Amino acid sequence: MSGLTSTTPIPTGVVLHSKSRVLELQYADGASYRVSFELLRVYSPSAEVQGHGPGQETLQTGKREVTIIGIDPVGHYALQLNFSDGHNTGIYSWDILHDLATRQDALWKDYLARLEAAGVSCDAPMSVKASGGHCH
Repeated sequence: MSGLTSTTPIPTGVVLHSKSRVLELQYADGASYRVSFELLRVYSPSAEVQGHGPGQETLQTGKREVTIIGIDPVGHYALQLNFSDGHNTGIYSWDILHDLATRQDALWKDYLARLEAAGVSCDAPMSVKASGGHCH
């Protein structure tokens, strides 16, 4: 897991927008980012999603409609997001959240490329392989 350094941007505000399914991160410099629940879920830093080493990642699908049903602080360095699909093992440190927020476009492109390479739709259930479909 990533850690805090003296340069880690720490949000001054975290706002859950349930209807639009985005988590808004606000920073002291005036920057504000809206990160979709789907992106947060498919890039969860949990071992369930990321595996225990390179090449062990589990491609996430069927997460377009996922919601965040709870947010719990983890010390002074992270948030634990509780998703409507039961996933709650990802610990989102401040640096991970900032990275996801600032690299959203690149992360979506990478996610869609991995889906295409696997021949899977983003909306396919996790255990079913299907083709077609666009996410995001």
